[in-house]
Amino acid sequence: MKKLFYLLFVLIVAASCSSVKVSSDYDKSAGFSSYKTYAFTEEAMSLPVDDLNKNRILNAVSNELAAKGFTKSDNPDVLISINIKTKTQQTATATNTGGYRGYGYGYRYGWGGGFSTTTINYDTYTDGTLFIDMIDAAKKQLVWQGRGTKTIDENANAKKREENLNYAVKLIMATYPPKL
Repeated sequence: MKKLFYLLFVLIVAASCSSVKVSSDYDKSAGFSSYKTYAFTEEAMSLPVDDLNKNRILNAVSNELAAKGFTKSDNPDVLISINIKTKTQQTATATNTGGYRGYGYGYRYGWGGGFSTTTINYDTYTDGTLFIDMIDAAKKQLVWQGRGTKTIDENANAKKREENLNYAVKLIMATYPPKL
Protein backbone atom coordinates (compact mmCIF):
# COMPACT_ATOMS: atom_id res chain seq x y z
CA MET A 1 0.00 0.00 0.00
CA LYS A 2 2.86 2.35 0.85
CA LYS A 3 4.44 1.65 -2.55
CA LEU A 4 1.15 2.45 -4.32
CA PHE A 5 0.81 5.71 -2.39
CA TYR A 6 4.38 6.70 -3.33
CA LEU A 7 3.76 5.94 -7.02
CA LEU A 8 0.53 7.93 -6.97
CA PHE A 9 2.31 10.87 -5.28
CA VAL A 10 5.10 10.84 -7.89
CA LEU A 11 2.58 10.75 -10.75
CA ILE A 12 0.57 13.63 -9.29
CA VAL A 13 3.68 15.76 -8.76
CA ALA A 14 4.99 14.92 -12.24
CA ALA A 15 1.65 15.70 -13.84
CA SER A 16 1.34 19.02 -12.01
CA CYS A 17 4.79 20.09 -13.24
CA SER A 18 4.16 18.78 -16.71
CA SER A 19 3.43 20.78 -19.77
CA VAL A 20 2.31 17.57 -21.50
CA LYS A 21 -1.47 17.40 -21.78
CA VAL A 22 -2.48 13.74 -21.57
CA SER A 23 -5.78 12.00 -22.24
CA SER A 24 -6.94 8.51 -23.13
CA ASP A 25 -9.98 6.56 -24.22
CA TYR A 26 -10.81 2.87 -24.27
CA ASP A 27 -13.29 0.17 -25.21
CA LYS A 28 -15.16 -0.86 -22.05
CA SER A 29 -15.70 -4.38 -23.36
CA ALA A 30 -12.00 -5.12 -23.99
CA GLY A 31 -10.29 -7.76 -21.85
CA PHE A 32 -7.26 -5.73 -20.79
CA SER A 33 -6.10 -8.32 -18.24
CA SER A 34 -5.63 -10.91 -21.02
CA TYR A 35 -3.22 -8.73 -23.02
CA LYS A 36 0.37 -9.81 -22.36
CA THR A 37 2.20 -9.61 -25.70
CA TYR A 38 2.58 -6.90 -28.33
CA ALA A 39 4.07 -6.05 -31.70
CA PHE A 40 4.38 -2.73 -33.50
CA THR A 41 2.31 -2.09 -36.62
CA GLU A 42 3.88 -1.19 -39.96
CA GLU A 43 2.70 2.40 -39.41
CA ALA A 44 4.59 2.56 -36.13
CA MET A 45 7.73 1.20 -37.74
CA SER A 46 7.58 3.84 -40.48
CA LEU A 47 6.82 6.98 -38.47
CA PRO A 48 7.26 10.15 -40.53
CA VAL A 49 10.17 11.40 -38.39
CA ASP A 50 13.91 10.94 -38.64
CA ASP A 51 15.31 7.55 -37.58
CA LEU A 52 16.85 8.89 -34.37
CA ASN A 53 13.54 10.21 -33.03
CA LYS A 54 11.63 7.18 -34.34
CA ASN A 55 13.95 4.90 -32.37
CA ARG A 56 13.59 7.09 -29.28
CA ILE A 57 9.80 6.83 -29.46
CA LEU A 58 9.76 3.07 -30.12
CA ASN A 59 12.22 2.45 -27.27
CA ALA A 60 10.22 4.62 -24.86
CA VAL A 61 6.98 2.78 -25.70
CA SER A 62 8.72 -0.62 -25.47
CA ASN A 63 10.17 0.26 -22.06
CA GLU A 64 6.80 1.38 -20.71
CA LEU A 65 5.06 -1.74 -22.06
CA ALA A 66 7.76 -3.93 -20.47
CA ALA A 67 7.21 -2.12 -17.16
CA LYS A 68 3.53 -3.08 -17.42
CA GLY A 69 4.41 -6.76 -17.98
CA PHE A 70 4.18 -6.92 -21.78
CA THR A 71 6.64 -8.84 -23.93
CA LYS A 72 7.31 -8.42 -27.63
CA SER A 73 5.99 -11.29 -29.75
CA ASP A 74 5.56 -12.48 -33.34
CA ASN A 75 2.08 -13.67 -32.35
CA PRO A 76 0.88 -10.71 -30.22
CA ASP A 77 -2.30 -10.13 -28.24
CA VAL A 78 -2.23 -6.45 -29.21
CA LEU A 79 -0.73 -4.36 -31.97
CA ILE A 80 0.76 -1.00 -31.05
CA SER A 81 0.29 1.77 -33.55
CA ILE A 82 1.97 5.14 -33.08
CA ASN A 83 1.04 8.34 -34.86
CA ILE A 84 2.33 11.88 -34.64
CA LYS A 85 0.53 15.06 -35.60
CA THR A 86 1.93 18.56 -35.47
CA LYS A 87 0.20 21.90 -35.65
CA THR A 88 1.89 25.25 -36.08
CA GLN A 89 0.41 27.87 -33.80
CA GLN A 90 0.92 31.60 -33.62
CA THR A 91 0.25 34.08 -30.84
CA ALA A 92 0.29 37.85 -31.06
CA THR A 93 1.05 40.17 -28.17
CA ALA A 94 0.27 43.88 -28.47
CA THR A 95 2.16 46.40 -26.34
CA ASN A 96 1.03 50.04 -26.16
CA THR A 97 3.40 52.83 -25.18
CA GLY A 98 2.58 56.48 -24.64
CA GLY A 99 -1.02 57.61 -24.74
CA TYR A 100 -3.10 59.65 -22.35
CA ARG A 101 -1.68 62.40 -20.18
CA GLY A 102 -2.72 62.85 -16.60
CA TYR A 103 -5.03 65.47 -15.09
CA GLY A 104 -3.70 69.04 -15.26
CA TYR A 105 -0.97 68.22 -17.75
CA GLY A 106 0.58 71.32 -19.30
CA TYR A 107 -1.78 74.21 -19.97
CA ARG A 108 -4.91 72.02 -20.26
CA TYR A 109 -6.97 70.76 -17.43
CA GLY A 110 -8.53 67.32 -17.49
CA TRP A 111 -7.39 64.22 -19.26
CA GLY A 112 -5.71 64.74 -22.56
CA GLY A 113 -4.65 62.65 -25.47
CA GLY A 114 -1.11 62.06 -26.48
CA PHE A 115 0.87 60.12 -28.99
CA SER A 116 1.05 56.37 -28.60
CA THR A 117 2.53 53.47 -30.46
CA THR A 118 1.49 49.87 -30.56
CA THR A 119 4.03 47.13 -31.10
CA ILE A 120 2.81 43.66 -32.07
CA ASN A 121 5.08 40.69 -31.46
CA TYR A 122 4.30 37.37 -33.13
CA ASP A 123 5.42 34.07 -31.65
CA THR A 124 5.23 30.96 -33.82
CA TYR A 125 5.56 27.52 -32.24
CA THR A 126 4.66 23.91 -32.98
CA ASP A 127 2.45 21.70 -30.83
CA GLY A 128 3.05 17.99 -31.29
CA THR A 129 0.62 15.22 -30.36
CA LEU A 130 1.80 11.64 -29.88
CA PHE A 131 -0.91 8.97 -30.24
CA ILE A 132 -0.33 5.47 -28.90
CA ASP A 133 -3.03 3.05 -30.09
CA MET A 134 -3.55 -0.46 -28.76
CA ILE A 135 -5.37 -2.73 -31.20
CA ASP A 136 -6.74 -6.15 -30.27
CA ALA A 137 -4.84 -8.40 -32.72
CA ALA A 138 -7.57 -11.06 -32.95
CA LYS A 139 -10.49 -8.66 -33.42
CA LYS A 140 -8.54 -5.98 -35.34
CA GLN A 141 -10.25 -3.37 -33.14
CA LEU A 142 -8.90 -0.33 -31.36
CA VAL A 143 -9.25 -1.01 -27.62
CA TRP A 144 -7.19 1.82 -26.07
CA GLN A 145 -5.72 5.11 -27.19
CA GLY A 146 -3.45 7.42 -25.24
CA ARG A 147 -2.57 10.95 -26.37
CA GLY A 148 -0.02 13.46 -25.22
CA THR A 149 0.33 17.02 -26.53
CA LYS A 150 3.22 19.38 -25.87
CA THR A 151 4.92 22.35 -27.48
CA ILE A 152 7.97 21.01 -29.28
CA ASP A 153 11.34 22.44 -28.35
CA GLU A 154 13.02 22.39 -31.75
CA ASN A 155 16.32 23.57 -30.26
CA ALA A 156 16.57 20.77 -27.69
CA ASN A 157 19.75 18.73 -27.72
CA ALA A 158 19.67 14.93 -28.18
CA LYS A 159 19.65 14.19 -24.44
CA LYS A 160 16.77 16.60 -23.78
CA ARG A 161 14.75 15.19 -26.71
CA GLU A 162 15.11 11.69 -25.33
CA GLU A 163 14.14 12.87 -21.83
CA ASN A 164 11.09 14.72 -23.21
CA LEU A 165 9.93 11.69 -25.22
CA ASN A 166 10.46 9.27 -22.33
CA TYR A 167 8.57 11.59 -20.00
CA ALA A 168 5.67 12.07 -22.43
CA VAL A 169 5.34 8.33 -23.11
CA LYS A 170 5.49 7.59 -19.36
CA LEU A 171 2.64 10.06 -18.73
CA ILE A 172 0.57 8.67 -21.60
CA MET A 173 1.10 5.05 -20.52
CA ALA A 174 0.23 5.94 -16.91
CA THR A 175 -3.41 5.91 -18.08
CA TYR A 176 -3.10 2.21 -19.05
CA PRO A 177 -4.73 -0.05 -18.05
CA PRO A 178 -7.90 2.01 -17.74
CA LYS A 179 -9.72 2.07 -14.44
CA LEU A 180 -12.85 0.10 -15.30
